Amino acid sequence: MACKMAVKMFNFTTQKINLKTQIVLTKSLFTILFLLSSFLCQEAISQETCRVLKPSIDGSYTGKCKKGLASGKGIANGIDHYEGQFIKGLPHGKGIYTWSTGEVYNGSWEKGKRHGEGSYSFFFNGNDTVSVGMWINDRYAGPVVRKPMIISNTGVERYTIRKYGDINKRVLVGFYQNGSPNSGISELFINANSGYQVNLGPLIGYEGIVFPVTFKISYTTFNKLRTATHQVRFEFEIYEEGDWRVDLIN
Repeated sequence: MACKMAVKMFNFTTQKINLKTQIVLTKSLFTILFLLSSFLCQEAISQETCRVLKPSIDGSYTGKCKKGLASGKGIANGIDHYEGQFIKGLPHGKGIYTWSTGEVYNGSWEKGKRHGEGSYSFFFNGNDTVSVGMWINDRYAGPVVRKPMIISNTGVERYTIRKYGDINKRVLVGFYQNGSPNSGISELFINANSGYQVNLGPLIGYEGIVFPVTFKISYTTFNKLRTATHQVRFEFEIYEEGDWRVDLIN
């Protein structure tokens, strides 16, 4: 008899546990469904109200939104197609734009216009053509010009490399210390792989250069307190033609 009572109590307890488990699972399921439906509704509303302000791609939009405008990464379709970054409803940042006629631009955008570095692929005179370079306000401005590159630097505290114009194809080098021309230089060696050497007052350099040009400079100079000397080596390359000035400060 005691065994039968124990079995009945076990079965009753098991039924209560199963009922509680079912209630907990049902509540969890309702919570998950509620959160999922809320997310889907918000996503649908954001897609419906998100606008693209460039008329040629304002047909449909999929992507991130901010205050009702495409903002962030997205895809826009209209007469043309665009995939990339948006800000305030316009292509802005990196993106790929494909025209309905087949041309493709891959590069930087600013306020809905090609601006910055990019490549434009198109069909011209029966041939595939690509223009790579800089774009300004939706117009091609020319190829990208590489900045001067420092190949090696030993002993130069500071330096400046500036372009002053396009008339003269030359590079002039000045040496400075404590705010004045460095008069403590000895064993100066300067060589360029193009042009001929010239001296203009305290400046030494080369004219008649064919760019790109590489300069190698070495010399011995005093330190700022003029208590000791040290060896200096400086090598650089300039790619863009023009009238350049290089100042080395020790």
